[in-house]
Amino acid sequence: MQFPRKAAQAVSALVIAAMVAGCTLPRSGPTTREILSGGDNPAIGLHIVSVTPAVAAATHYSEPLGFGSDFTGAGLLGADVIRAGDTLSVAVWENVDAGLLAGVGQKVTAVDQLQVDQAGNIFMPYVGQIEAAGRTPEQLRTEITRSLAPQTPDPQVEVRRIAGDGSTVSVLGAVASAGVYPIEAPTRRLSSMLARAGGVGIEPDIAQIRVERNGRVGRVWLQDLYDTPAYDIALRGGDKIIVEQDRRAFTALGATEQQARVNFTKPNMSAIEAIAAAGGLDGDAADPTGIFVFRSERADVASRVLGGVAVSGPQRMAYVMNLTEPEGMFAAREFTIRDEDTVYITEAPFKAWRQIIGLTATTVALGGSVAAIASR
Repeated sequence: MQFPRKAAQAVSALVIAAMVAGCTLPRSGPTTREILSGGDNPAIGLHIVSVTPAVAAATHYSEPLGFGSDFTGAGLLGADVIRAGDTLSVAVWENVDAGLLAGVGQKVTAVDQLQVDQAGNIFMPYVGQIEAAGRTPEQLRTEITRSLAPQTPDPQVEVRRIAGDGSTVSVLGAVASAGVYPIEAPTRRLSSMLARAGGVGIEPDIAQIRVERNGRVGRVWLQDLYDTPAYDIALRGGDKIIVEQDRRAFTALGATEQQARVNFTKPNMSAIEAIAAAGGLDGDAADPTGIFVFRSERADVASRVLGGVAVSGPQRMAYVMNLTEPEGMFAAREFTIRDEDTVYITEAPFKAWRQIIGLTATTVALGGSVAAIASR
């Protein structure tokens, strides 16, 4: 029985050697060393830059949202100006028993639901067609009174404008009550129109307001609308107001709790905030000295980061952070994440050794079982 036992031990040793030396252990991606070595390969064209506060400042540039002068320079619409599509109500009082418009025993005649046509006119009995668009109700009242005066003594006229299709905006997206709303005295500005639609139904930190007008588009953060009076623009008939969530996102990979495409949670996210949004570092696997942000950087920004080196076109950049150092932690707090960035957290070297040790122990136990069986 001696020979089988030795044979079993030899087989066990061969199995251990083959598994440890020949197999590839599963992992979430390249190691820090492999990425750094890629920066030495000109064919890859990858610039590897350690993030410092100076680098964080060099990569920072603002992408502010806002309305141009064509939006902010538009004055308030006159709340009482009549426009094509509006509906009017006209009442006429006559000082005679048998009036021109009123029946016997009546003093007042109401002409309701007078629609202003696309040419801006209305039709008034005994007056004919009158131009209404561009006039205030008071101006139209004066004109109707002047036209009726030769036919009935001292007519008294009242004109009221009922908001209609002439001055409306569409409010869409994440609001409580999307719909078409008239521009009236209380809703002549953007913020008041949003309130009229029931308010914004998403988190203010990620809410954007887009306004489309005559082929032009302006966009603003909801918080900036609150903070900057100039962004509370005057509305125009036909405006389309869309409330939507910030569409920017980054991809989180590697030794993190969430390997996924992650939406931004605020207008400006730091690397630390991005890691937290992805679930944080995997405490059993992550290497805090190897946090990478992969990005296609604008040429002007890349030139600043590389110390003024002239470059042409977007550059492949790999920004690396070491969270075990105080400066690295502060730099990560100041480094701004961009739309479509890839945040990659490498695995710590000890994880691979732990896998090897665990695999070896399993294999030794298997070899012992084989030897035990052989001795029988």
